[in-house]
Amino acid sequence: MIRNLDLTALRSFITVAELGGVTKAAAQLHLTQSAVSMQLKRLEEALGQALLVRSGRGVRLSLQGEQLLGYGRRILALNDEVWLRMTDAQFEGEVSFGVPADIVYPHVPGILKRFAQDYPRVKVQLVSSYTEYLKGLLAAGKIDMILTTEHGMEKGGEELRTAPLIWVGGEDGRAWEERPLRLAFEGNCIFRPTAQRALSDAGIEWDMVVTSNSTRTIEATVSADLAIHALLAETSSPYMHAISHNGALPELPMFNINMYVAKGARREMAERLAEYVRLAYGADG
Repeated sequence: MIRNLDLTALRSFITVAELGGVTKAAAQLHLTQSAVSMQLKRLEEALGQALLVRSGRGVRLSLQGEQLLGYGRRILALNDEVWLRMTDAQFEGEVSFGVPADIVYPHVPGILKRFAQDYPRVKVQLVSSYTEYLKGLLAAGKIDMILTTEHGMEKGGEELRTAPLIWVGGEDGRAWEERPLRLAFEGNCIFRPTAQRALSDAGIEWDMVVTSNSTRTIEATVSADLAIHALLAETSSPYMHAISHNGALPELPMFNINMYVAKGARREMAERLAEYVRLAYGADG
């Protein structure tokens, strides 16, 4: 006898697998932890397979769980596509999304792709600029949601990630060994004064050889091994690489990646996009 999968339980399983734990999944799904756990148990009992292996505070997939994950994603994607196209519940319109250029990678392209697939009638206007400028747009009601890089967090924000600032240079570059140390930063980059202060405190002479408002100009200079730069760990472009300086350069502080969603007519649409942002950062956290 052919039986049907419980799509609600399947969605809970996939969310737990992607976020790495029941607690995060419950928050994402707006359910209690016990409800998610019961759905997982029901799915395992229906399939007669252990899908998750509990380890410490988190979970990992069993071999059977890894197999189901691939099938489950395809099943839910098709279910969601049918639901969107066959009902009148589709969102239409435009939502504006501000992101500092230095944290576009690695998550934002995937966020935009998945959101466009699920909400094909919504246009996302991506605004790439500096944190302070984006916060000004938000305060003025000119943008719907933003990501920021900053120390701490202001009222109304949501912390997505805390990451260390690291020194980056060209592949196999040696510019970091030169003195005075050559630096390349955008004029309004929030990391610029932090990097300069750390070098000065460490007694390392430095020279700002490139100041530009173009991220591409900074990337070209650094990738050519003409200067070094500082970025949040794991957000570097393919053209800039973490420097293994073995303590020759000072350690840099931690920064937050925060999200702010504006209040207004497009709040619900922005919150939909915010869920994709949370999922991307949660799955990688």
